[in-house]
Amino acid sequence: MNKKKKPFLGMPAPLGYVPGLGRGATGFTTRSDIGPARDANDPVDDRHAPPGKRTVGDQMKKNQAADDDDEDLNDTNYDEFNGYAGSLFSSGPYEKDDEEADAIYAALDKRMDERRKERREQREKEEIEKYRMERPKIQQQFSDLKRKLAEVTEEEWLSIPEVGDARNKRQRNPRYEKLTPVPDSFFAKHLQTGENHTSVDPRQTQFGGLNTPYPGGLNTPYPGGMTPGLMTPGTGELDMRKIGQARNTLMDMRLSQVSDSVSGQTVVDPKGYLTDLNSMIPTHGGDINDIKKARLLLKSVRETNPHHPPAWIASARLEEVTGKLQVARNLIMKGTEMCPKSEDVWLEAARLQPGDTAKAVVAQAVRHLPQSVRIYIRAAELETDIRAKKRVLRKALEHVPNSVRLWKAAVELEEPEDARIMLSRAVECCPTSVELWLALARLETYENARKVLNKARENIPTDRHIWITAAKLEEANGNTQMVEKIIDRAITSLRANGVEINREQWIQDAEECDRAGSVATCQAVMRAVIGIGIEEEDRKHTWMEDADSCVAHNALECARAIYAYALQVFPSKKSVWLRAAYFEKNHGTRESLEALLQRAVAHCPKAEVLWLMGAKSKWLAGDVPAARSILALAFQANPNSEEIWLAAVKLESENNEYERARRLLAKARSSAPTARVFMKSVKLEWVLGGIAAAQELCEEALRPYEDFPKLWMMKGQIEEQEGQMERAREAYSQGLKKCPHSTPLWLLLSRLEEKIGQLTRARAILEKSRLKNPKNPGLWLESVRLEYRAGLKNIANTLMAKALQECPNSGILWSEAIFLEARPQRKTKSVDALKKCEHDPHVLLAVAKLFWSERKITKAREWFHRTVKIDSDLGDAWAFFYKFELQHGTEEQQGEVRKRCENAEPRHGELWCAVSKDIANWQRKIGEILVLVAGRIKNTF
Repeated sequence: MNKKKKPFLGMPAPLGYVPGLGRGATGFTTRSDIGPARDANDPVDDRHAPPGKRTVGDQMKKNQAADDDDEDLNDTNYDEFNGYAGSLFSSGPYEKDDEEADAIYAALDKRMDERRKERREQREKEEIEKYRMERPKIQQQFSDLKRKLAEVTEEEWLSIPEVGDARNKRQRNPRYEKLTPVPDSFFAKHLQTGENHTSVDPRQTQFGGLNTPYPGGLNTPYPGGMTPGLMTPGTGELDMRKIGQARNTLMDMRLSQVSDSVSGQTVVDPKGYLTDLNSMIPTHGGDINDIKKARLLLKSVRETNPHHPPAWIASARLEEVTGKLQVARNLIMKGTEMCPKSEDVWLEAARLQPGDTAKAVVAQAVRHLPQSVRIYIRAAELETDIRAKKRVLRKALEHVPNSVRLWKAAVELEEPEDARIMLSRAVECCPTSVELWLALARLETYENARKVLNKARENIPTDRHIWITAAKLEEANGNTQMVEKIIDRAITSLRANGVEINREQWIQDAEECDRAGSVATCQAVMRAVIGIGIEEEDRKHTWMEDADSCVAHNALECARAIYAYALQVFPSKKSVWLRAAYFEKNHGTRESLEALLQRAVAHCPKAEVLWLMGAKSKWLAGDVPAARSILALAFQANPNSEEIWLAAVKLESENNEYERARRLLAKARSSAPTARVFMKSVKLEWVLGGIAAAQELCEEALRPYEDFPKLWMMKGQIEEQEGQMERAREAYSQGLKKCPHSTPLWLLLSRLEEKIGQLTRARAILEKSRLKNPKNPGLWLESVRLEYRAGLKNIANTLMAKALQECPNSGILWSEAIFLEARPQRKTKSVDALKKCEHDPHVLLAVAKLFWSERKITKAREWFHRTVKIDSDLGDAWAFFYKFELQHGTEEQQGEVRKRCENAEPRHGELWCAVSKDIANWQRKIGEILVLVAGRIKNTF
């Protein structure tokens, strides 16, 4: 027995043990466990409780106060204006001074409340009354009806019906009817059963009633003695099947009418059918009510004032617009009856009527209005035969001989000889028409034309065109010395006749003469009027603007005449000579340019640029000795001029006269030492392979010109070329100490560090450069590219975002940002770039490349044209344009781009400078450099 006894019996329970919890038998609490409900006045269990805590209610109040003391000081309970919801110091002791302060505040509040109490109460009362008037209670709305309830008798009260639904069950629960279509067989069957028979079949009588051989009585092959259900004369019943067959037959007939009986194809012209349909549909898109209103109003106007032509015209046009053409014709014909003297009504009638009817209408109009030119012109237009047109116009001229319009229309139809005869009659009838006089002069011989023009001047002394035509006539016949006299006499005569000389009109006439090939007349007119009506101090500015305007209008002789006149007035103005020289360079010949430059240097010997242009023109023509002689004369006029020294050096070095170039540079260094002269000296030695001499000259130049960054660059590049990276770094570093704001020096040093693998140092150098040169797009761009080349695209994008924040209007940064984006986002980025930098050549070039990458050839070409037009000095744009034409253009287009590039002579651009400033390409021409740069471009954008 003892062995079966459990070992834990009689032992104390473990800590936290709850009996029955393992099997889910948990305990529960009843009211008997916690005792009965307690009233607030019941005494507590503690007999010796202190006063104030002897009842259950006191205990509850104490607990509630303790709960209230635990204030919620959370941020969500804090208001910026009112502070915390409760009082911050409620838990502190309430002392006498607190009580005194509260009393003072309460007194103040009471006093303030009393001051405005009456006014506030009055306002509140008014607001409540107003609110009650606007929104009365339901009780107030029915108050008058409630008063009448006092008059209701007991019988009336009892007779009031109870509230309920008085409708019957079917009305309360409606059921929707279901309709089922009945087949035709149902009708056919019932038609047969409902037939009436007026005679007895003899077979029925023979076989005794309805005992017929055919069981079923009337179930015979021909029941009723007629076909079942046909529309017979005697009966009015229908057979639905037959109706369906008839409908199909009718449709078949209609289809066969529009089909070819042989091939079965349609013979309806679909285009013509649609046109007919369109003609039936009113073309007016307005509201039908508006048309009705307009029709009513116009009818009222016609009836009120039937002799008012616009009312009839408007009515007819309204009907025409709404598609009622016949109504419109009827209305306008009635209008011609009511207003027979109105030219407009007759013309409208002729317009609305078809061909032959229109001719009849016009003939009727001529009888009523024999002096109307417009009706005669309309009559001529209606005729299709030339002879008929001539006949109509000649008849018209009999009635209206002084109409210029009729004469012109008639002359246009004639042959030259007949036209001349008609014009000689026309100028007699219309002596004040300049056009007729000039037309006659053109058709006459030289001698007769002079007589005609003289007669025209007598008749019309106030018109300038006759004088200008006379001058053109003399020029065309070789009398150029007379042209100047005629124009001068024209100005004098017109002024004598009180005509104001309008300078703008005369310049337009001169441009027309230029386009017509009358050069002498054009130049004479320009010389005569160019100075009229201009203040003396505004002459130069105005004339230059006029010349530019003429060039824009392609009137080159006019511009040449303006420059020639301006140079007579301002012979010592260098700017005028320069503009004239550039005009000749762009639009003239080499001979005209050189002749002008010879005159220019004679008048402005101190203008170096004119000497240089003359020397360059000779050199480009291959005349090197003439170029040397011009530069020698320039030396005499401008001793020790840096520009002329360097031009002479370039001339010799380009023609492989290196020793002469060296001597010239040595002479220049001794007589006119400048940083540029030293730089050119170093470069000449460098390109000729004299590295030691170049380094020596560089050291010599850096002593006086240590703040000239190009010398430091050249020194570093020579060392880099020789492989001396440490010395190159030292040269760049020293240069940056002297020239901390030189962007190219920073870039060269950064690229050197990157080249030798010091990426971190390159990054640090660029950060330092950006600190010293804030808002520099070139440095930001190099930083972005450095990260991109290192494969850190995320950092590159971050840097680009910072760069665009610092330089938001930098075109070169935006153009790079476009191609940093993924292909789908590039278009959006390009739109943003164009908004920020609308006229920046780099952005325009990027957009052109974007179109190129999307194979939109026409658009890409258009944007390339825009780019090179905005900035012709950007070599990169020309290179990309040339590469584009090599891939997608013709040989002619490629040649045109190359020629335009050679004329523009670009000097800038990242890719361009990398090739053009390379020592190996120092003697290359612009066209050769263009080909080299285009060859380096890979369209992987």
